[in-house]
Amino acid sequence: MLDRYVKFAKERADVEQAYAKMLRNLCKKYSRRGIREDQDTKSSSQAFQDVLNELNEYAAHREQLSESMTLTICVELSKTLQELRHERKNHLCEVKKAQQNLEITFKQLEISKKRFEKEWREAEKANQQTERVQQDTNSTKAEVDKAKLHAHSRVHIADESKNEYASQLQRYNKEQSSLYHSEIPSAFKKLQELEERRIRLLADGYVQFSETEKKLQPNINKCLDTIISTGRNIDEKQETLVLIEQHRSGAAPPADVEFEDYSQGVKPVTSDNTPHLPKVRIKQLFKKKQVMSPDKNMPSSLEDFSRLPPDQRRRRLQEKMDDVQKELQKETEQSEALMKMKGVYEQNSQLGDPSSLQPQIIETAQNIARLRAYIRKYQGKLTEAGGGTLQLSPDSAEYITVLSESPSPNIYESGFDEEFEVDFPVGQCSALYDFDGSSEGAVCMQAGEQLSLMDEDQGDGWVRVQRASGDVGYVPASYIQIL
Repeated sequence: MLDRYVKFAKERADVEQAYAKMLRNLCKKYSRRGIREDQDTKSSSQAFQDVLNELNEYAAHREQLSESMTLTICVELSKTLQELRHERKNHLCEVKKAQQNLEITFKQLEISKKRFEKEWREAEKANQQTERVQQDTNSTKAEVDKAKLHAHSRVHIADESKNEYASQLQRYNKEQSSLYHSEIPSAFKKLQELEERRIRLLADGYVQFSETEKKLQPNINKCLDTIISTGRNIDEKQETLVLIEQHRSGAAPPADVEFEDYSQGVKPVTSDNTPHLPKVRIKQLFKKKQVMSPDKNMPSSLEDFSRLPPDQRRRRLQEKMDDVQKELQKETEQSEALMKMKGVYEQNSQLGDPSSLQPQIIETAQNIARLRAYIRKYQGKLTEAGGGTLQLSPDSAEYITVLSESPSPNIYESGFDEEFEVDFPVGQCSALYDFDGSSEGAVCMQAGEQLSLMDEDQGDGWVRVQRASGDVGYVPASYIQIL
């Protein structure tokens, strides 16, 4: 839950950062652009510029809020989270170590018990043999003394084994009592205190989430108040008078038109020099540039499904990989069709220009390479999750022939040099018990076998290991000992 809250706070800080960036771009877009605009509305333009400046300052406070959230919440809680995980792991290792010591003591107890049983039987046999020798009339005194000495020796050895057995039994009972009445309750108490600290940190994180914004709220309110003050200080009458004064022409009004009398038979000479206004047709042509958009069929992002259980994760990864494989088959068929069409154009130039198909061929090759990269990544994650392998069809690699005919080299430099994850072991461990590995996703192991630890216990009681033979799977965390 603490890790989830840290991710939430990080995304919240990213939202503030993106919001501040959008505000800055908006202010830059509507800032003063030229002298003519200033001359037309000098006072109003200045007021609007003041509003944009305050909004730019507002964006700066939003950026500061994002940085504060990142430092006070994300960084600090992430550091504390790692410490809590390490402390919890140490407590569990202490309990596991105490249990292993108890098991070793129990084995020693069993050995001393069996030895005591064996030595006591030997002592009884020696006593019986001594009695038979004493009852035998043919036995000499030396034989009787020898039998008595042997019986006394065996009884003495049996007594020593008895004392050792009693000592081991007392030691085992003491360690068992200490484990179940002292060490395990103490570890549980420490885990409980750790859990309380985690919950307290989470609660303090909720408080910091609001307090961080409240600390900057006065500065934000100050920017908003300045914008309000700028709007209220504008005098519309004065602004209008300034605008009128700027556009005053100073020309006198025209005189009245005189009456012309044509009733005297005098025909005025008409002038053919009357100007005719030409008819002008203005057309505004807007051409939108076509932007190449990514293929809708392409996967938007590589989904990990790491939050799901191993079985469900394998199933979802397999479904995703099947979908990408279908898209790869479509792109491969399209590439083959384009190559055939290009061959027809090369044989008969009247049907079409072969070079006109080159952009489509290159784009199809890029899509095929991208899909193959996705399939490799999904295959790696499916193998990591304990799934099978997928063999790509050799036909899907035919698009590589297109590259030799492409006039533009290095067409894959923009996005196909992707890094692939390599699964390395995080440590070594030893098997404490036999495990059959009959369940799906599990792997069998023998007691005492050395294994490579691939993934540690995530809290579900299972760890992923790799055997010397290369088999990878899950085994119970309590069945192994980390070296």
